[in-house]
Amino acid sequence: MGRKRTPGLYKRGEYWQVDKTIFGHRLCESTGTSVLEEAEKYLARRSEDVRQANVYGVRPKRSFQEAVTKFLMENQHKRSLADDAGRLKVIVQYIGKLSLESIHMGSLQTFMDERRKQGLKTRTINHGLKIIRRILNLASSEWIDEYGLTWLVNAPKIKLLPEHDSRKPYPLSWEEQNKLFKELPAHLETIALFAVNTGCRDQEICQLRWDWEIKIPELPHLMVFIVPSTLVKNGDDRLVICNDTARDSVESERGKHPTHVFSFRGRNIARILSSGWRSARKKAGLEHVRVHDLKHTFGRRLRSVGVSLEDRQDLLGHRSGKITTHYSSAELENLYLAANKVCEARRSGLVLTLLRNPSRQLIVGDQKNERLVAV
Repeated sequence: MGRKRTPGLYKRGEYWQVDKTIFGHRLCESTGTSVLEEAEKYLARRSEDVRQANVYGVRPKRSFQEAVTKFLMENQHKRSLADDAGRLKVIVQYIGKLSLESIHMGSLQTFMDERRKQGLKTRTINHGLKIIRRILNLASSEWIDEYGLTWLVNAPKIKLLPEHDSRKPYPLSWEEQNKLFKELPAHLETIALFAVNTGCRDQEICQLRWDWEIKIPELPHLMVFIVPSTLVKNGDDRLVICNDTARDSVESERGKHPTHVFSFRGRNIARILSSGWRSARKKAGLEHVRVHDLKHTFGRRLRSVGVSLEDRQDLLGHRSGKITTHYSSAELENLYLAANKVCEARRSGLVLTLLRNPSRQLIVGDQKNERLVAV
């Protein structure tokens, strides 16, 4: 004769589930195990948690896994939810079973060490630490349970690691740009020219649509796009002012695709970082150059020709105090003239001086003649 199953437990699929009312509080959750003995221990622990909280006001212990589930459910609206979920999936493998009270810099050491061994940069590890810190702060301040208690008494201090290994931006010189672009396939060269003359990010360019183009009757020479906030990193609609070079890139694509500005063989392009980009970098001897460095190049060139900080913010799509899609004709014309100062045909002899050493690259000034200085 088989032994009796504990009341309040039932099996659904692979795992045992809890459905039991204790002190007026209904527990309805998965035990996370397919073994009956372990499920019974889980139910006993949860029952004791409810009793302690109900009778003595003792805060129930909750695992980091439970906190992750709550965080993801509450943040379905977040634009970066997929990124958060990906990071948390890895983090849970290390600390998912730990109670919230057990999480601190010491208990996170294994997570940090293992990620370093996997060759990840410190910035990537810090992204994980930031989301852990966010969840613990919510648990100690905003998440209130059915007993009127926060999930955590106090959030521990989660310190970010110093990012000594972070890769520095690498703005291209005109010579490097020409060398790289010459090796790119024709469709990528067109896109790269647009990127280095607008400062747009990868997805802003690849998803750029013809119906986002804005016609301005008073300024017929001006080409303007508004990229919707869902594709912009800072969450604001982005104004894209095309200088003459960027406009030529767009016009060369007009009529090739019904919806998207940039395409290849009748299909819109998923991303710029492709085998064609990697091959061109290698042939040009510029394997360290990233797609995002085209944005840095545009920003540095704007600065080198004296474009104001406020105008640079607008042209690069950085968040500023103004409403980003409300501009007068005079303001738009001013931004167009500023962007046009960095067209290749208008270099006027003003070139960036690059000071480099074997470990990093820095731009420290502008000179009339380009020269390479070893430091």
